[in-house]
Amino acid sequence: MSTFQKLFSPLRRPTGWILGLAAGALTLHAMGCTASAEDVDPSDDESAIAAEGTAGEGVEDVGTSTEAVYSDWESLGGVLTSGPAVASWGRNRLDVFGRGSDNALWHRWFDGRWRNWESLGGILTSDPAAVSRGPGRIDVFVRGTDDALWTIRFDGRWRNWESLGGKLTSGPAVASWDGNRMDVFVRGTDNALWHKSFDRRWSEWKSLGGILKSDPAAVSWSRGRIDVFVRGTDDALWHISQDRSRWSDWETLGGKLKSAPGVASWGTGRLDVFARGLDDAMWHRAFDGRWRNWDSLGGEITSAPDAVSWSRGRIDMFARGRDNALWHKSWE
Repeated sequence: MSTFQKLFSPLRRPTGWILGLAAGALTLHAMGCTASAEDVDPSDDESAIAAEGTAGEGVEDVGTSTEAVYSDWESLGGVLTSGPAVASWGRNRLDVFGRGSDNALWHRWFDGRWRNWESLGGILTSDPAAVSRGPGRIDVFVRGTDDALWTIRFDGRWRNWESLGGKLTSGPAVASWDGNRMDVFVRGTDNALWHKSFDRRWSEWKSLGGILKSDPAAVSWSRGRIDVFVRGTDDALWHISQDRSRWSDWETLGGKLKSAPGVASWGTGRLDVFARGLDDAMWHRAFDGRWRNWDSLGGEITSAPDAVSWSRGRIDMFARGRDNALWHKSWE
């Protein structure tokens, strides 16, 4: 029997305003870089997440991270029981999602100013994942109470929840390189990375191997290119990529992670990966033709972060704070 099997259990739409909007008393603060790259890089232990028994070579830290101007952390309120997910369909547009205290999916968006939280219903058992395939279009994915993959979409209005089956042991990740393509990634019951794609219709599930200790994170920087990141059994960051139809071997990018990663890309050849470090700060590693050193972005976060870019040179990062509110930091 396949690792993935379809299970059906309708997601209901609870009523009531349960996600609080007031920011808590805690203020996340920019802590600065409190550790060196050497402090967070793992030892050269044997691969813990080799795909099909073959690990990629470890990536050497070279150079230093490109200097950037980061905003201070700001609270966007709410009471989250998950990490956030974020998508953007263009400049000055952000759509953020999280699980509320009622286990429903909640949504807040920015279109020049932040709008109030709204409930999209459902019963979630994971962090959500979100992607935009074009202006006015958002697709959100979650794990349901039956451990199947569920989705809800916006195309001018919110549609009904739909089951895509499978048997998940993590939250999903999703990437898109054009209006008719989506790629979803999850951890299966064998702890491997599993992949399902949409190209006008949904494919069957396919295993990409590995041994995952977290939700995956995924992004596309151009047509036919996908980069997927996970936390391995050694707590390091691991990476696999697809270029057209060919998948690479797994490779380690080091670090000691306390959460699943988040990733954003503003263009071809650029990746920005984020994770919660052992000090509960948000840590960052960038690729701009070569992998740069880890650097700390401070804060005190209690979830996996997520990030998105709405234009070249702009990144927005989100995480849950110690007060369970949604917190935001940007780079420009």
